[in-house]
Amino acid sequence: MENKQLSEKEKMLTGKAYQAGDNELAQDRLKAREIVFEFNNLPPKQIKQRKQLIKKLFGKTETMFYLEPPFRCDYGYNIEIGDHFYANFNLTILDCAKVSIGKHAFIGPNVAIYTAGHPLHPHLRNQEYEWAQPISIGDHVWLGGNVVINPGVNIGNNVVIGSGSVVTKDIPANVFAAGNPCKVIRPITEADKDYYYKNFTLEQ
Repeated sequence: MENKQLSEKEKMLTGKAYQAGDNELAQDRLKAREIVFEFNNLPPKQIKQRKQLIKKLFGKTETMFYLEPPFRCDYGYNIEIGDHFYANFNLTILDCAKVSIGKHAFIGPNVAIYTAGHPLHPHLRNQEYEWAQPISIGDHVWLGGNVVINPGVNIGNNVVIGSGSVVTKDIPANVFAAGNPCKVIRPITEADKDYYYKNFTLEQ
């Protein structure tokens, strides 16, 4: 019995090298772009309509979420978001592999999340080979403005990534991390919560 030959889409979704110019993948991207175009060009007051388009586009959503247009993605069906998700302007997600984002995510403007990569050697790159690795972002994570998340990265719960950071490796839970490449700066502790109560007259 001969082994079934995988389609380019199946290769993409299983982490194998694939050619993105494949017709099936091109049609999937076109479908996503049609939805994204409609989302980005609706009048500002049509919040419910934009929400319905995101539910149609993404692989998984919860009850409470909001994305400021404009937004960009490749396929949409590989994106999963948790409850109380918020993304500011110009979020870009290249979701050639799964992008999973937990609850209470806070995404700053101009954040870019990339699952896709290309061969370093031009011989293969010029043949339009690509590869993709999934990205996981935990609960209660804040990504500052202009953060870039590279393929295969996992970010733990309760993490803050400083603005302008380029995240190339996993980040553990409960830390503040920043830089290019992004590195852990320090843990996030109860003292950080007390700071705001003390300095901004918040009620506990």
